[in-house]
Amino acid sequence: MSTATTQQAPTREVQDKHARRFGLPVATALVMGNIIGGGIFLLPASVAPYGTISLVAFGVLTLGAIALALVFGRLAERDPRTGGPYVYAREAFGDFAGFLAAWSYWATAWVSNAALAVAAVGYLDVLVPVHESKAATIAAALTLQWLPALANFAGTRYVGAVQIVATVLKFVPLLLVAVGGLFFFDSANLGPFEASGDGPLGAVSASAAILLFSYLGVESAAVSAGEVRDPRRNVGRATILGTLAAAALYLLGTVSVFGLVAHDRLVDSAAPFSDAVNAMFGGAWGGAAVACMALVSMLGALNGWTLLSAQTPYAAARDGLFPQVFRRKRRGVPTVGVAVTVTLASLLTIYNYTAGSQRVFEILVLVTTFTATVPYLLSTAAQIHFLASGRADRVHRGRLVRDAGLAVLAFGFSMWLVAGSGYAAVYQGVLFLFAGVLVYAVMSARRKAAAPTP
Repeated sequence: MSTATTQQAPTREVQDKHARRFGLPVATALVMGNIIGGGIFLLPASVAPYGTISLVAFGVLTLGAIALALVFGRLAERDPRTGGPYVYAREAFGDFAGFLAAWSYWATAWVSNAALAVAAVGYLDVLVPVHESKAATIAAALTLQWLPALANFAGTRYVGAVQIVATVLKFVPLLLVAVGGLFFFDSANLGPFEASGDGPLGAVSASAAILLFSYLGVESAAVSAGEVRDPRRNVGRATILGTLAAAALYLLGTVSVFGLVAHDRLVDSAAPFSDAVNAMFGGAWGGAAVACMALVSMLGALNGWTLLSAQTPYAAARDGLFPQVFRRKRRGVPTVGVAVTVTLASLLTIYNYTAGSQRVFEILVLVTTFTATVPYLLSTAAQIHFLASGRADRVHRGRLVRDAGLAVLAFGFSMWLVAGSGYAAVYQGVLFLFAGVLVYAVMSARRKAAAPTP
């Protein structure tokens, strides 16, 4: 007995050294780092074809994102377990709904990683011309995906450290453009108000579907609630603080880029924030500096999203709804989930580059827009279910009307995003979703076979 204890103690010490729970600052940085990832650095160019009406979409989207953040904060306060949307959907509607939330969120995470890597390559190209060779472009995208995976394999202690550093560094270029750019703002660069020809409502919906990618991550603290200290208090606060700070930077930054870079140039820009800084100061040094910071920011987002991508299948595997191999943890990180996620993201990246698409980032973004709305819809529906059921552990009587209004607003907002995703995104997203039904069928059969006979 004493020998076994002596042998096991060092292992526990090593694990504790590398696995550390997140406090409020790190949890907030996780939310901000995942929201302010790579999307904001490329999205001004992605929505420029719709015209400045996309700023209206950004405003509407911000209100919806804040409503979602408040709903997730309330859900996490009542049930602070790792898994976020999966946990809420399963508790409210059963195993199948929980599985769909877990599967679609997992798909969102690794498809998002592929999209972030593509966006990061655009800024890497400012520093090193990799676009001249497709092989070099693919190699760069894969390298940018696997470096954060290595940080995750090292343990949650290092994930948190990377997240703090990346979040601080990403504020420099964003604040520079968001605040400083207003002093160089030129309304002549704005271009037409509605440039797509789809009409105001169509343009707002379509641009909002692309812009949603920039707000993916509002649920980050809820998904990792099991790794947060005092989650009932800190998850909700981190969610709200992170979302509000990201929203303020997003709106100011996008307005500044629109006013700094001429519309016809912005539409084709691969690094709009670099172009904006060059327009502010002239020359290329500013753009190169922003490109470096943008790369750090995107690596930080990939670092956080890689962790999140493994947390949901880990929670589902604990309940027998995902293969048990996803339960394996090392140094606080579900390592198998990390390895599978980064492998799938790498394969998707290679496919999209070799398929010959000229708008790889936009295609991947729209797919994640659809898959993200599934856990969002299920989570907001779960909140409505809890409120309507009158359960004492779920309902705060003094906030019932406000909570119900926010949940309905967030649900309607998510439905609107599905409508704006477009046929191609819904088609690919549904394929991802339905592929999971086969996995659920197998896992459900195994659970029933393993259950004791009454």
